[in-house]
Formats: sequence, C-alpha cells, structure tokens
Amino acid sequence: MNFLEIKGITKHFGSQTVLKDINATIEKGEFLCILGPSGCGKTTLLRIIAGLETADCGQIIIEGRDCTFLPPSKRNFGIVFQSYALFPNMTVLENILFGLKQKKDMSASERKKKAIEMLNLVDLSEHSAKYPRQLSGGQQQRTAIARAIALSPSFLLLDEPLSALDAKVRAKLRSEIRMLQRKLGITTIMVTHDQEEALTMADRIVVMNNAVVEQIASPYAIYNKPASHFVADFIGAMNFYSEGEVLRGIRPEKIKIVDREPYDIKALVRELEFKGAYTRIHSTIPGKNTEMFIDLPSDKVESMELHRETMLFLQIPDEHAIRY
Repeated sequence: MNFLEIKGITKHFGSQTVLKDINATIEKGEFLCILGPSGCGKTTLLRIIAGLETADCGQIIIEGRDCTFLPPSKRNFGIVFQSYALFPNMTVLENILFGLKQKKDMSASERKKKAIEMLNLVDLSEHSAKYPRQLSGGQQQRTAIARAIALSPSFLLLDEPLSALDAKVRAKLRSEIRMLQRKLGITTIMVTHDQEEALTMADRIVVMNNAVVEQIASPYAIYNKPASHFVADFIGAMNFYSEGEVLRGIRPEKIKIVDREPYDIKALVRELEFKGAYTRIHSTIPGKNTEMFIDLPSDKVESMELHRETMLFLQIPDEHAIRY
C-alpha cells in the first residue's frame, strides 16, 4: 500500500532547475533512501516532502491526502537533521520532553513516562541528566531520533543523519537505526550521499543525479543491475570497457582470473591494494588506455604470488556484464 506519493515534483531556484519531474512512491513501513552526489536535489526533495519548501509544480500525497500546500505542522512527521538541533541548555530528558509538550492530551506524568520509554528504546536511560555537550556524537544522534519518534509521527525524515560521525560509530548507528525502524514499523525516508549507508539500510533506493531520478530499485538491483552509466559508476566500483561498438561494465569481484585459454581479456598488473579480507588488483589492458580492477580474497592473491607487470588472463562472465 502506498503511504506517500511524489508526483511530478519540479523545483527551480532562479534559473537553476533543482528538481525535474520527480515521481516516486513509498510504501507504509518502508525504509527508503534518497541517494546522490552533493547538489543533485535530494535534500530539496526531502524538504518539499516535509513542507519546508514549496514545489513549483507537482503533488505530495500522504495516505491518500493531497498535502502539497499543507504546512509542516499538519503533516505529522518527525525529522532528524545532520546537525541534530538539540537544545544545548537542556538535558537529554528535557530535549525529548520539549517536543512532547505540544501533546495537550497528555498529562505531565504521561509525557515524562513517554520520554523515559524513548530513552530506553535508544539505550540512553543512564544519560538522561546529561547535556548534549557531555554526549558523544552517536549519543547526540540517538537523542535526536528519540525526540523525533516520541511524538509517534506517521513517518520519519532523516537528513544526512550520520555524516558528522566517524566510520565506526556510523556503522554501529546504521544497524541501530535500521533495527529501531523495523521494530516501530515507521515509514522512513533518509537522504544520504553515502552509498554504503543506502545499500545496508534501505528497502529501496532512489538514485538521483542533476535534478532527476536515475533509478528506483532494491539495493541488490541497484548494485547488480544499474539502469544507467551514472548509477553503475556511482554505486561501488565498476569496470567499463569497449567490446566492438558496445560499452560494457562489470563489477571487480565478478571477473575471473584463468591460466590461459579460454580468456576474454589480457591485463597487466599495475598495483595491488590490500583491503583486509580482499585485495584489489589494479591492472591495465595492453594497447588501450583502459583500467581493470579485480577483487579477490586476500589469501588467494597471496597464494598466486602476483607482482607488478604480471600478465593476467581474464574471463568476463556474460551473465554479469552489463551493456550501455
């Protein structure tokens, strides 16, 4: 069942087209990521969904209701910004209670009980009396999420929520946010420029570029069946090579190294890049200015005793090669 529909949304800032005829649907309970490079229009789209920006044309339909011109206060959503936007002079508990004060049908004791419930949900109960400056970045982000969901919104909007955190904390919070979203069953739309975040968290991904949607699909389909050259190049690593008049692409981990015959391409090793569990082999096709990356388990690379200038014989499985 469609929870939210984006129909023909177009937005200009002066002479610049920021969004061009954007169409998408979000199902109830779905976790949708809007992914793309800086300046592609993804944050503007999120702000239009929230009612913080007005589209030049198009519609935002929420639960069958045209909300295109409704103010944010009438759309029943929670939002978490990149900056967290916590009140520095309030404790963690007070930050969550602040949002609950608008619930006029709740008594003070009910609001406090709800706030404590939210703190338990995001594992922050022992930090309730601390101020934001006394928290780590991850704890601040969890506080912001707790405040957003305390009002029991119909849907949750996340604007680059993890970009200010270091890699290890970001990975941990990715998992925590996804588990929390599934537990609550809350429809969630997250904007990110981080492809790993989108691939690991989303049910579906909207890939945007230069104000348009390039592809909407599951993470698996986005990675394995990219619909355009941009999506293939933007998501993960992709080798592009010419086969006659046709441009083809293949992921580094799909290439096979064989002893000799039959092979499709010969490539010369230029560099070995150790990445822990796997090693990326940087190579070039002789006579062509074409790079080929091959990813193999590191223990296998070690046993092959590869070095610079080693000639490789490569097979390109047809079922994994994409034509452009």
